[in-house]
Amino acid sequence: MRRISIFGATGSVGEQTVDLVARAGGPAAFHTVAVTGGQNVARLARIARDLRAEVAVTADPARLANLRAALDGSGIEAQAGPQALLDAADRPADWVMSAIVGAAGLAPGFRALRHGGILALANKESLVTAGKLLLAEAARHGARILPVDSEHSAIFQALGRDPVEAVERVILTASGGALRDWPLDRLAGAGVADACRHPNWAMGQRITVDSASMFNKAMEVIETREFFGIAPERIEVVIHRESVVHSMVAFQDGAVMAHMGSPDMRHAIGYALNWPRRERLPVAPLDLPALGRMSFEAPDEARYPALRICREVMRIRGRAGVVFNAAKEVALDHFLAGRIGFMAMSGVVERTLERISSDFRLESDAPDLDEVLAADALARIRADEIARAVSGGTAGRSEQKAG
Repeated sequence: MRRISIFGATGSVGEQTVDLVARAGGPAAFHTVAVTGGQNVARLARIARDLRAEVAVTADPARLANLRAALDGSGIEAQAGPQALLDAADRPADWVMSAIVGAAGLAPGFRALRHGGILALANKESLVTAGKLLLAEAARHGARILPVDSEHSAIFQALGRDPVEAVERVILTASGGALRDWPLDRLAGAGVADACRHPNWAMGQRITVDSASMFNKAMEVIETREFFGIAPERIEVVIHRESVVHSMVAFQDGAVMAHMGSPDMRHAIGYALNWPRRERLPVAPLDLPALGRMSFEAPDEARYPALRICREVMRIRGRAGVVFNAAKEVALDHFLAGRIGFMAMSGVVERTLERISSDFRLESDAPDLDEVLAADALARIRADEIARAVSGGTAGRSEQKAG
């Protein structure tokens, strides 16, 4: 029986992973080692009971008592806190879903690779902040990383057995997000509720706002460079409103392979769960006549400055990805709290990249995970300082204009 763990089980990707595991037989087909979550310990406990997990871990130590109460009588261990997440990752598993959002998912993913199994990677930050280290760790232990972002799963599938050397370009598609049709001069005044009305996908709040700003796509561009080794100038982004084509790979002979399907994350999750086989999944079949048409357009970098910034990050490499991600997360926190405007987020990220270069050389690679985490912590401090200055009035207005 295959041993599995699900990190970030109560998030959007985690919940859909749980759904697919349950449909595939649940405890009769899988031995669930660990499930982890954040503040929703009631849901975490239900998942742990349904899958008969060995241990359930909440990232919030203050909620440990509630988790233990919810698991009372089940025989399932309850743990809490960052060290407990690492301890859960140290438990051997054949297949691990890495779906913790943010840099918090980085260390558990590294630990899970030590078992030499499959890491189903939905945590964008792992490749953006520590791509070289993560891939080297996988190679060291004979582990395999399977991408779970719909775009990178699509690239992985479209590549097939063709070598990367045969690729002319990779084309990532983006819906354009909730604000794609807003006049440019109105974007600075967009609120959280506005940015969360995604036209195609049902996702969590943070990723939906990242979609509206296209910071998620900027992260995916960097991921593509790190995971597949595609040169930055060969990675393109197009607005595809229908979200039916998830990515395309154009080969040097002129052929273009497109991965298509209804906008449902269970495509990518199920592919990673069942790889190398393909199994039937509970997703709607693609009805092309009903779709009628597909559209593609070039993104406007004045509307989506994150795409311009990510190109600079890829040019610098080194620890620029760490700073980019940390600053993006901090800027998003401030936007969600109503302290800065929508367009101010990109300005905070750009200024953090500029300012952090006085603390260390961005071009230099972090030698190990501890250095990555140290750079992440420092970048968050600097980004918070900048965001608070932005929210103070004059700086905030100029930052929004610059963003």
